[in-house]
Amino acid sequence: MANYRFGVLKGDDIGLEIVPVAVQVIKTAVEKYSDITIDWVELPIGYPSYLSTGETLPEETLRTLYSLDGWILGPIGHMAYPKNDPKAINPHPILRRDFDLVSNIRPAKSYPTVPSIHQNVDIVIVRENNEGFQPDRNMHKGKGEFMPTPDMAMSVRVITKRNSEMVSRVAMDLARQRNGKKKVTAVHKNTVFKLGCGLFVDTCRGVSKAYPDITFDTAVVDTFAMQMVMNPQKFDVVVTTNMFGDILSDEAAGIVGGLGMAPGLCVGPDYVMAQATHGSAPDISGKNIANPYAMVMSAQMMLSWVGNKKNDASAIKAAENVQTGIEKVLNENVFVTPDLGGTASTEEMGKAICEAIQSI
Repeated sequence: MANYRFGVLKGDDIGLEIVPVAVQVIKTAVEKYSDITIDWVELPIGYPSYLSTGETLPEETLRTLYSLDGWILGPIGHMAYPKNDPKAINPHPILRRDFDLVSNIRPAKSYPTVPSIHQNVDIVIVRENNEGFQPDRNMHKGKGEFMPTPDMAMSVRVITKRNSEMVSRVAMDLARQRNGKKKVTAVHKNTVFKLGCGLFVDTCRGVSKAYPDITFDTAVVDTFAMQMVMNPQKFDVVVTTNMFGDILSDEAAGIVGGLGMAPGLCVGPDYVMAQATHGSAPDISGKNIANPYAMVMSAQMMLSWVGNKKNDASAIKAAENVQTGIEKVLNENVFVTPDLGGTASTEEMGKAICEAIQSI
């Protein structure tokens, strides 16, 4: 009997609409398996939390997360938070850093009925999540960005062997689990960043030696970006540093239909956070038309991840059923949201996914 405790953090704007859909889809998927139970723990976060508690990330939320197996985090609209209140903070970097969520897994998959630049695309970009150039998380204290003079800005880039090893192992393990090409491509720019990217790619190469069944190669980031646009089908799992991964994963989403088709998962040694790549879309908030695909598939990835971690065959199969159900809905192209060419509401698309899972 496997029992999981998952948090539900709805976030802002459309998060209040798509996160409940994702939760219901996972509940439907595990109903078929009597040896799985899930305790769902709803926790305050974001602007709704600020209005009710005075904080966008309450201490009670952080404490509770430590007792969970993982959580679903809805999109965060932090750019709209009050600017001068220290309690109106962006939760993203704090959650990623405090829970050691080093690896950010971002798939890009095409579907025949979803308008896209390419078909037959199935790429996963694994991005280091907690260092690189991002100044909000690459220092223990202070920020990795500063201005020595009014006319000069400097940014510090941090690359460690520890995080490079962790993200590389995640990529290799994913390549083993997938039905893809069993291939990992490490993307870098060691032609210029000889020390930083050199350390990263050398570490990835060292890790690859423990995975003789996985083909390992490397690519310079600008060449890779061109090749992914022209021939994305040649790639399987891609591993790279923080900023390169941030840019390339959005590019990959654009190839297969946009950020509405871009799920994401942040993982570390002990915790996992399901977090879609897209933003909170305040322009369509409350209209019940937001595409739930990315949030549902992020939750699906979370269930699959913990299932593989605990060698739980039922959880793995339940996650596979979510994938099958959502593909059925997309392929039928009836109950899909307006951004996918349909007229269904967020709730109607979620219901169709649940019904497709029940029919398996």
